[in-house]
Amino acid sequence: MLKNEGKYRYFEAGEGTPIIILHGLMGGLSNFDGVAEYFPKHGYQVVIPELPLYTNNILKTNVKAFSKFVKDFITYKGFDKVILLGNSLGGHIALYHTKMYPEKMAGLVITGSSGLYESAMGESYPKRGDYEYIRKKAEDVFYDPKVATKEIVDDVYATVNDRIKLIKTLTIAKSAIRHNMAKDLPKMTTPTCIIWGKNDIVTPPNVAEEFNRLLPDSDLYWIDKCGHAAMMEHPDAFNTILADWLKKKNL
Repeated sequence: MLKNEGKYRYFEAGEGTPIIILHGLMGGLSNFDGVAEYFPKHGYQVVIPELPLYTNNILKTNVKAFSKFVKDFITYKGFDKVILLGNSLGGHIALYHTKMYPEKMAGLVITGSSGLYESAMGESYPKRGDYEYIRKKAEDVFYDPKVATKEIVDDVYATVNDRIKLIKTLTIAKSAIRHNMAKDLPKMTTPTCIIWGKNDIVTPPNVAEEFNRLLPDSDLYWIDKCGHAAMMEHPDAFNTILADWLKKKNL
């Protein structure tokens, strides 16, 4: 059920400790259907806000502004502490939020996250008129190209052919490179669960290892035959890993 309240549009289900999910650049809220169905049945409140990636003023189209949006949303909802779960750009926003507002964080979960390694974002957009090229790029996100349904490809194609969205996408990509987290991570003590696809070519496995090395309190888990969006490609494995970790950390 999508709720519309003031400047916020979000999905919400369940009761308990809030897990706030942050989607990526090309990701709709439906990417998290598996997580959104599972965790409300296990004592968590799942909340997925729509991030203002394409609706913010261009000066507020950056990782820092999106993190502030998340903090304002948490305040708006009256949550004390939350678990943030982010994929791709959403992971980067979650990391930046953790750096800026650690007092709001009970736990952090990142998967295929940007923040250390950004070849992922900018280079693939210039050939925007070419549907086949876009389809190939969308398929590259997954280990199994069939996960890139026509609907997903059409969505990406529409985004890169919308001039304003394209400009904002490139602005966000530049912002992600600028907000590299390597120096910040060693100071961030929030318990962090890193779930990564072994076959991620967008943010390769060594990126996950680097996150794990730099974050003081992190655990790294791999999912086999899995690309850049683990929660979409292997929702059951993803949910099991995350549920076990939350139990282990008492969250």
